[in-house]
This record gives sequence, structure tokens and C-alpha cells, in this order.
Amino acid sequence: MPTVTTPENHRVIDQRIDRVVPLTTPALLLHELPLDAGLTSAVLSGRRAVGQVLDRADDRLLVVVGPCSVHDPAAALDYAHRLREAADRVSDDLLVVMRVYFEKPRSTVGWKGLINDPGLDGSGDVNTGLRLARALLLDVLRLGLPVGCEFLDPITPQYIADTVAWGAIGARTVESQVHRQLASGLSMPIGMKNRPDGSISTAVDAIRAAGVPHVFPGIDVSGTPAIMHTRGNADGHLVLRGGGGRPNYDAESVAGALELLRAAGLPERLVVDASHANSGKDHRNQPTVAADVAAQIAAGQQGIVGIMLESFLEPGRQDLDPTRELTYGQSVTDACIGWDSTDEVLDALATAVRTRRAHHSQTLPTPA
Repeated sequence: MPTVTTPENHRVIDQRIDRVVPLTTPALLLHELPLDAGLTSAVLSGRRAVGQVLDRADDRLLVVVGPCSVHDPAAALDYAHRLREAADRVSDDLLVVMRVYFEKPRSTVGWKGLINDPGLDGSGDVNTGLRLARALLLDVLRLGLPVGCEFLDPITPQYIADTVAWGAIGARTVESQVHRQLASGLSMPIGMKNRPDGSISTAVDAIRAAGVPHVFPGIDVSGTPAIMHTRGNADGHLVLRGGGGRPNYDAESVAGALELLRAAGLPERLVVDASHANSGKDHRNQPTVAADVAAQIAAGQQGIVGIMLESFLEPGRQDLDPTRELTYGQSVTDACIGWDSTDEVLDALATAVRTRRAHHSQTLPTPA
């Protein structure tokens, strides 16, 4: 292999890099923690089910629910067991996908997620983080739950994307060409969040951009630099999360967003994020947001195909404090609703879907 450093260029290369640690290749991790035939079928089934809800071939509501971020795989798996039981109970009306987020975009600084810092201490053991993340995803799949992830680092999907039924591009990255290109090649439906300032048109543009083929540099499963030629992702959709100090889950905002999609020649479908700016960044408001969304659904709104909830075993959040033990099952990033509240919200959403279904059946024309 050619030498890349010389007496001259060592003065201009990596001047702000402290050290370089070899990264496990995707192929090695996928070999160590493989998808067997049964789990592969489960992932494909989950993706197909999400796609059918988005296309309204399935009149259930997509519910992406789980912790803001995973910091404790054991607590996340505990949550998954409870969610599996609830998902079975409401399966006629809701398609429940567990939110399993490992990467956290930061406005300034802070913990970047389990993949980047599994020790919660700034040590940055990414190799361990990737193994923990993939192992948890496989465990959740074994329970029979589809999983949803946000994709932040463009390298990460090669390590975990084969397990994911629904993906998201976040509010801070939705305008990024890198992430739009990435979404165009991902194998699952992708939700595009509106920008933090509330701009919906940016997310609409992202859906259009991800829907067409792209060519860009990346890495293949062996970890080798490669030129990726994508086919485009026809399953992009809008996620309303509020912004600019204002919510956008109300009926008027939903109607306006659907009109923007129609004007862009895109399917009129969207998911409402009940957290973030829609909740005023107060987890206690998530059930109120969900109730409003449920009322719109019950009134016959067909454009709302899903909802996102930030939920964990315990309500609220906690700081990462090395001087004290963390509360089990409580978020270390955004505050979440607790399990009891989650259960109630799921039941209310299921009731709304049944009402919409009954309303729709009553308005169908009688066969001659």
C-alpha cells in the first residue's frame, strides 16, 4: 500500500486528530451477530407492513414508540417486552414499531448516543457501541417487534440497517444532501422531519430528493470505500414535529402540510411527532398531542398515517451524573412519558382508528 505521509505532508495532515482507532468492518459485525432466516423474514414483514400503512392498503395507524435514546440495553429490552404485549393487544388497529435510537444529534455538545459512547463517559468506544446496538436490535426482533431508527452518521447504516423496518432523517439533518442521498438508498420507508424552525417545505424537498437515484461516495459492507448508485426511495414521508416555538399537529397545520405535499406531487400522508416542539418540550403534554391527533383520526382524517411517541419505563429524564446511580428505565436525553401513560395513549389511538374505520365504512357507496 502506498505511503501517505512524507516529511512534508505530515505537517498538514491530521493536525487536529489525537489518535486513530481501527473500526470493525460491517461484514465482521454482521458475521458475529447475523440475521437468521426467521429474523430476515421478520424485518421484511415489518417493512412491508409499514409500506402498506403508508399506502393506505392497511388502515391501521403506524405508532413509532420508545425511548428518546437507548443508553441501557437491558432497560430497553425490558421496555420491549412490555411493548410487545401492548402491541399484540392493539394489533387490529395499530402497527407498533419500537423506537430504538442509538445516535443523537446535538445542537451544541452532549452525549451522542450508545453507538458513539456506550460507556456514557466520553470514552468513545464505537466498536463496543456498534456491537451493543446490533445485539439489542436482534433481541427486539426476536420478540416480534419491528424497529425504527434515526440515521445520523452515513457509515452507521451498513452495521444496523438490515434490522430496521422504519427509518428517520432528523430535523437537523433533513436539509443535508448527504442524508438525502443516504435516504435514497436505504431499504426501508424513511420519515423526513420538518426543520427545527418549523419549515415543512424543507422536509418536502427532502422527500422529493430522496425519491430519485443518486451517486455518491460511501463504504460497502466490507468497509471498502465505494461509489454508491441508488435507485431512489419511494417510501419517503413527512414527519411533523413542530418548530420555531409553535406546534404543527393541529388540524389546520395538518391540512396545510398535506396541501404542500399535494402541490409537490407527493402522496398526501404524514406522521405526527407528539414530542419535541409539538409538546413544547414537556413530556407531560404528549398525551394531549396524541388526544388531538386521535380526535382528527376519529373525525375521518385519512392523511395522518402515523404518530411518534417518546416513551420509557419511567417518566421524565435525568442527567448523566457520574457521582450517582442512574434511575433504571428513565431517559438521559429528552424526557419521556412513562409506561402507564403509554399504555393509555395506545388504547386511545386504537379507539380512534376503529372510529375512523366505522365512519369510512358508513360513507362507502352501497353496491347497486
